[in-house]
Amino acid sequence: MSKRALITGITGQDGSYLAELLLSKGYEVYGVARRLSAPNEWRIEHLKDRITIIQADLLDQLSLIKAVEQADPHEFYNLAAMSFVPSSWDQPMLTGEYNSQGVTRALEAVRRVNPKIRFYQASSSEMYGRVREVPQTELTPFYPRSPYGVSKVFGHYITVNYRESYDLFACSGILFNHESPRRGLEFVTRKVTDGVARIKLGMADHLGLGNLDAHRDWGFAGDYVRAMWLMLQQDEPDDYVVAMGVAHSVKDLVQEAFSHAGLDWEQYVRTDPRFLRPAEVDHLIGNPAKARTVLGWEPSVDFQGLVRMMVDADLERLSRQQAIAAMAVPR
Repeated sequence: MSKRALITGITGQDGSYLAELLLSKGYEVYGVARRLSAPNEWRIEHLKDRITIIQADLLDQLSLIKAVEQADPHEFYNLAAMSFVPSSWDQPMLTGEYNSQGVTRALEAVRRVNPKIRFYQASSSEMYGRVREVPQTELTPFYPRSPYGVSKVFGHYITVNYRESYDLFACSGILFNHESPRRGLEFVTRKVTDGVARIKLGMADHLGLGNLDAHRDWGFAGDYVRAMWLMLQQDEPDDYVVAMGVAHSVKDLVQEAFSHAGLDWEQYVRTDPRFLRPAEVDHLIGNPAKARTVLGWEPSVDFQGLVRMMVDADLERLSRQQAIAAMAVPR
């Protein structure tokens, strides 16, 4: 009998890669998606004939219980969240509802329906905030610097609490920044690679960015979802940092992306104070030693390969759009 998995946030970057991974391993995959007036399913369009979508919402306890009952999963991956950090200052209450209480509702659904379900919670490097040590490990104290980071700390600790209180197999993956061509355009990595592609194709003449000196530990999302799966295959539940162990600045990202397109970044990049955070997180770098030793996890794509992959994908996408637009122009 094949395993069954339930994924909240299946329409997001991580959800789509995780669904692909689980399908390749013979799982039956169920995805939780909120009911929207304009569905956002482009990341999973190629999978829709192989997965089952269930309408539910992290804000609605009853819908989550029904989703767990319907899917009857062996594994539950909670990837849904208000995930864009800058927006958490504009919507702090809603961010808390999804990223804090939403996790509690998901755990409670598992506890009530079938406490033998293995549960994965998507924690975040943003929990470290103003870092207490470099690099950060599973034992580094948290000091979040945004409503998003604060809400993720709650989600992380409520997962630990349910594990210890109810003996659930509940794990948290403290994932550092992980990107891909499927990342939303509002995130700095896609903003840069999309901007480079637009400048290269003559569709834009500059790119506005915030703090170029902020450092992040960037990896490939397709590698990171494999770590999520590995956590739920262990004999005992635990928490793991998933990272590359190497930090790069936003300026490094910009230089690599423009260089790959044959452009000089200094001619096109402008600093825009609108994109600065109220409280910046300056230097995040994870220590993935535990994930590598215990899980046997190893990344397959390095920073340079990731940036080039994303630039190439945006060049291809926008070139295709240009070609379609040209064909539509009356001769």
